[in-house]
Amino acid sequence: MILTVTLNTAVDITYRVAALRPHATHRVTDVLERPGGKGLNVARVLAGLGHDVTVTGFVGGPTGRLVRDRLTGVTDALVTVSGATRRTVAVVDTRTGDTTQLNEPGPLITPAEWSAFQEAYEDLVAGAEAVALCGSLPPGVPVGAYAGLVRTARTAGVPVLLDTGGEPLRRGVAARPDLVKPNADELAELTGSHEPSRATQDARRRGAHAVVASLGPQGLVAATAEGRWRAAPPARVHGNPAGAGDSVSAGLLSGLVERLSWPDRLARAVALSAATVLAPAAGEFDRAAYEELLGRVAVTREVTAA
Repeated sequence: MILTVTLNTAVDITYRVAALRPHATHRVTDVLERPGGKGLNVARVLAGLGHDVTVTGFVGGPTGRLVRDRLTGVTDALVTVSGATRRTVAVVDTRTGDTTQLNEPGPLITPAEWSAFQEAYEDLVAGAEAVALCGSLPPGVPVGAYAGLVRTARTAGVPVLLDTGGEPLRRGVAARPDLVKPNADELAELTGSHEPSRATQDARRRGAHAVVASLGPQGLVAATAEGRWRAAPPARVHGNPAGAGDSVSAGLLSGLVERLSWPDRLARAVALSAATVLAPAAGEFDRAAYEELLGRVAVTREVTAA
């Protein structure tokens, strides 16, 4: 079983409009509504790849009930809280393919609710093959929360992936997760470097065993104990990029569990990410596109200068 943690779950709402213009009224041509938050997106992609997945995190209120009612293909171990689960709204301009994202902050988590979650998490980790800790922290959760959850997984001997940003990322990296998956902006904020290859190595020196950074349409750059790689799709794809980074996490985590080589993990992650851009919403991927792209991802090993 793979465990994904989404402390700030959401109901994701995707609107499609012909052209997004500021200060204008828009007619929505299509609406999608589904459970969201980075860890839930990762879980759906993992389930689509055939893995047994359990999801945990916080849910509450009418939106929380909607999240639970619409979960499919995964085991629900979510923890109910008194506050209401947030909503996120993605507005997709179908003319350009650009997406505008609006994210609510999430419910206020009480100290008692946080303690209850930690107890449940410790029990779940004991039966997991791997753990993914993903996304933002809702109000009330300590900024060092991910660092503590990383340490719990490591104490249990369970590999852990961390995908977050800002101070939670900085503290989480210091707890020595097996894999960190920032995007380019999160990596630059962590290290102060805007050169991805140098920044991934710096992030490893801060504690992460491996760092794989998402570079958007340019693919991935990875720094690991076994070497450094770049992985790129054969061509840029156009569509909705929401959730593409979550599919990278799913590809990397599934590859870890299946004991794939690093080049094969990176190829899978890039192909899944591109196939997600072609899908209607986050947490989904175009399977035919994924299978076609997988063999055409270019993975290049970087040679360290003497």
